[in-house]
Amino acid sequence: MSRKRVLLVALVATVVYLAAAYLILPELWRHHEHAPALAAMPKTTTTPDGLPGDPLNVGLVGSEAELMGAFARTGWRRAATLGLESDLEIGASVILDRPDPTAPVSSLYLFGRREDLAFEQEVGRSARHRNHVRFWRSDARGEDGRPVWIGAATFDRGVGLSRTTGQITHHIAPDIDAERDRVMADLAAAGQLAEEFQVTGVGPTLDGRNGGGDRYFTDGELYVGVLTPHNRVHEGPPVQLASPPAVAFKNWLFGQARPLLGSP
Repeated sequence: MSRKRVLLVALVATVVYLAAAYLILPELWRHHEHAPALAAMPKTTTTPDGLPGDPLNVGLVGSEAELMGAFARTGWRRAATLGLESDLEIGASVILDRPDPTAPVSSLYLFGRREDLAFEQEVGRSARHRNHVRFWRSDARGEDGRPVWIGAATFDRGVGLSRTTGQITHHIAPDIDAERDRVMADLAAAGQLAEEFQVTGVGPTLDGRNGGGDRYFTDGELYVGVLTPHNRVHEGPPVQLASPPAVAFKNWLFGQARPLLGSP
């Protein structure tokens, strides 16, 4: 094969790769068919310093009372508001290794404001390790007219210094999909989800970083659950609305690679 032909083949291969990697595949994996209003929403939160925060990976459709009632039925507790008293309590919890099941969460921002609601579930003896999720009420509405809440669920694996600001903070576990799945599974187990579906969130990410410099990886999907009206118990698993085949295949591929990426 002549040198000119080799260069031509290399050029064509490069163009095909760039088109597939940066145009075709991203479009195939981007979907909002079950909630078109979420397409234009931000995909990550922001720290008080204006840095990209935790990715948005969960959503719920329901009233504020229904959110609070649903989490109460799962054993999750509403996080206390930041303030001197709650700050001292979480500090004592971490230092003295004692429980603080309603410890406050640091503020993250979406839609120009800090979280509207936050819930948590202690793991172990103190607030050092915990499951937690923040929610913001959006302007979007579900098919039944109830508000859509967008959230960021992560697992706090320990306390240390932020890699970006040097401030004392919780460090998150890298597998944020595991925490997203836990939130939805707990709500479903409590009979609080009528339907569940996926839309595109931050997108497939192998080495993301949040505002504290903590690494995360994700298949990039945002899971949305439709809460049962008035917290009535839904018998059986929630109805699963299908994602496009290309997205389902992408998620399968990511699931196969997940054990190689790290664990919580």
